[in-house]
Parts: sequence; C-alpha cells; structure tokens
Amino acid sequence: MKSSHRPFGLSAAVTAAVLLLAATGCSSSDATASVAVPSPPASEAAFCQALAKELPGTVAGLGRSDPEPGSELTAGWGDGAIVLRCGVPRPEKMSDPKAQAVEADGVNWLLERTEGGGPRFTSTYREAYVEVTMDERFTHDATPLADLAPAVRKTVPSSL
Repeated sequence: MKSSHRPFGLSAAVTAAVLLLAATGCSSSDATASVAVPSPPASEAAFCQALAKELPGTVAGLGRSDPEPGSELTAGWGDGAIVLRCGVPRPEKMSDPKAQAVEADGVNWLLERTEGGGPRFTSTYREAYVEVTMDERFTHDATPLADLAPAVRKTVPSSL
C-alpha cells in the first residue's frame, strides 16, 4: 500500500492552497486598519498637514503603521492599536458638563469610550480637533497621549 503524506488525501495543489490561506489568514502583521478620513476646512487641514510631519515613529513602543486609505490626516501605530485622525468635527460630548477629560504634556483631551472597548480621546481648546482611538489594551492607560502631545502642541495652536 502506498502512503500519502498529504493531509486528508488532498492533491498537492489543494494542500498548498490550504496552507497558503491558513498562513495568510492567521498573520496579524499584515493587518492594516481602515478609517474614515476627515474632511476639515482648509485652515484646519493646514494644521493637520504640519502635524503629520511631526508625528513620532513609535507611540507606546508600537511602530508606525498608517491606516488605509493613506492620508496626511490620519496616522497609526501597532497595526490599528492606536489611530490618529486630525480635522475631525467637534464631538457632541464636549458640550456635556459631566464629560471626562485628561491632560497630557500640555494638551487637554476629551475622553470617550468606544464600542470596541478602548478609549477615544479628542483634543480640546485647539484650532483643529485631533482624535486618537486606542484598542482595549489602553482602556486604563492614556500614556500614549504623552508621546503624541509634543507634536500636537507644536503644530495645532491653542484656541484659548
């Protein structure tokens, strides 16, 4: 009796295709976040373009991996773990006197919870709104904002 080394008796071509699909389907290093690109007025977009040039290569130890579609108005780190969008509309929650906020290295941020479980921060008192969403591992950790604050402070003027 001849022995077959192919799983479940599949042909070599089918076995190769199954292995290729399994390898690519399980690879998280190829994951790219997808986000909506904001459409700010030209004056805000200019601040966002300046911000894009100042953003760090790493945030919270995570390397830069920008979301799709590529834009100067968006940036990302850690394959979607941290996503920045510049020029977003003013969040309704900013009108809530009970809204929570944090300060990181001279930049104030409105704190909101997302459906995915992680936090969303939006800069306050700036000429353009900068939004930073983080996945659930940052639910109780706003320290990535300290990595982003110097660039925001330098390029997006205070509105006060």
